[in-house]
Amino acid sequence: MSDIYRIRAAAARARGHVRRTPLLSSAALDARAGRRIWVKAECLQVTGSFKARGAWAAVSALAPEVRARGVIAFSSGNHAQGVAWAAAAHGAPAVILMPQDAPAVKIEGTRALGAEVVLYDRLTQDRAALAVGIGGDRGLTLIPPYDHPEVIAGQGTTGLEIVADAAEAGIAAAEVLVCCGGGGLASGIALALEAEAPAFRVRTAEPAGFDDMARSLASGDRVSNPAATGSICDAILTPRPGAMTFPILRERAGPGLAVSDDEALAAMSLAFSHLHIVLEPGGAVALAAALFRGDELATGDVIAVASGGNVESALFAEAIARYPA
Repeated sequence: MSDIYRIRAAAARARGHVRRTPLLSSAALDARAGRRIWVKAECLQVTGSFKARGAWAAVSALAPEVRARGVIAFSSGNHAQGVAWAAAAHGAPAVILMPQDAPAVKIEGTRALGAEVVLYDRLTQDRAALAVGIGGDRGLTLIPPYDHPEVIAGQGTTGLEIVADAAEAGIAAAEVLVCCGGGGLASGIALALEAEAPAFRVRTAEPAGFDDMARSLASGDRVSNPAATGSICDAILTPRPGAMTFPILRERAGPGLAVSDDEALAAMSLAFSHLHIVLEPGGAVALAAALFRGDELATGDVIAVASGGNVESALFAEAIARYPA
């Protein structure tokens, strides 16, 4: 099955379940950036992030008898909620491994969707090994957060919408900045753009100090982050790029970008003031790159994917207070 066929098939299965999110713009943000900026508001997606797309694609692709036995996933929060939601909608049990230090709003959100949450210590325990062990004991199917063909295809449906909305807005070419952890969203969008809009190019955006994808793209090989924690952008902190996603991006993406935590917070405040959307830090790094890394971008339009909005209220209030728009 070709990549674009898998993405189109995922889009067909998601119709009526996954939201088509808008492409937003603001004259004030354009003025700050010195170019037109468009924001794909995946923070308005079901469960508050793009992860619902990949989760639905993976769960809906399972054979009914396999799906009925249940699924298992590991995630700091957004993939957790996506899989919990998709499993519940299909009447399947779900077990989700989450780090003990994940934001409470994400842990409780996952439980509220009906999943069994198992907490682990990200510094001393291997989440993948734990998932394989529990899944094997219970007969559950593992749905990883990015290294899975259906998950990538589901995230790629974001790219199909970007292409359609860009055409309607008269955007002939653009750099598409994508918040990046393991690379599932960026690789899915890159595959969709390659087939549907080759004049558009993906650029990954990550927190400074945790820019393993940017460094990997620069070196040509997967490299790891030196630490597991240390940024407020919890949603996109991964040990290193995915084994499946990195080769896709190595062939299709431009150089990666990195922004500071403070720039992510400022982007959250600006998005709230000028676009009236709520972003979490990890979901704001692409917009932060569009606003604060203009010298590293090609001239012309930029599309930033606002990938998630599941943020603790205290942290969001801090962003607004520290960086009034």
